[in-house]
Amino acid sequence: MEELVTGYYPGTIGRIAEMHGAYYNRHWKFGLFFEIKVATELSQFMNRFEEGRDGLWTIRTGEQAAGAIAIDGLKGSESEGAHLRWFIIDPRLQGQGWGKCLLNEAVSFCDFKGYRKIYLWTFQGLSSARYLYEAAGFQLVFQKDGQQWGTRVTEQLFERLAK
Repeated sequence: MEELVTGYYPGTIGRIAEMHGAYYNRHWKFGLFFEIKVATELSQFMNRFEEGRDGLWTIRTGEQAAGAIAIDGLKGSESEGAHLRWFIIDPRLQGQGWGKCLLNEAVSFCDFKGYRKIYLWTFQGLSSARYLYEAAGFQLVFQKDGQQWGTRVTEQLFERLAK
């Protein structure tokens, strides 16, 4: 049985990095560089995590995370805005509404905190995620060829301004 969980619990960091590493390797050939980047940046985020400023939500199946999303609110009150990160759903749960649930939690948190802007980086080709982002009010504002994840892709910046 799946449940939405707010905040950290043991195994969360490793599981989120594992899900990203496995999924993006299988579908996009992202390798070691990408998994290390996810694990390192997620660990740094959790080390400075402040409840009330930042958010982490997971879908838990038993004792294991099966989906995740985070809001890095470090610059949420500044013009840069809050950073939506590490959004992923285990393939076994895709198409069941969990992605929409996680994204709604993150956006609602930002709205409640009064963050004027939420932004995220992704890349061209993730059509299911893009559909969810656009349904939640995000708009594509910039794109370029790059390899910030260790593989050349068309990187995309999406933003959602407060309503």
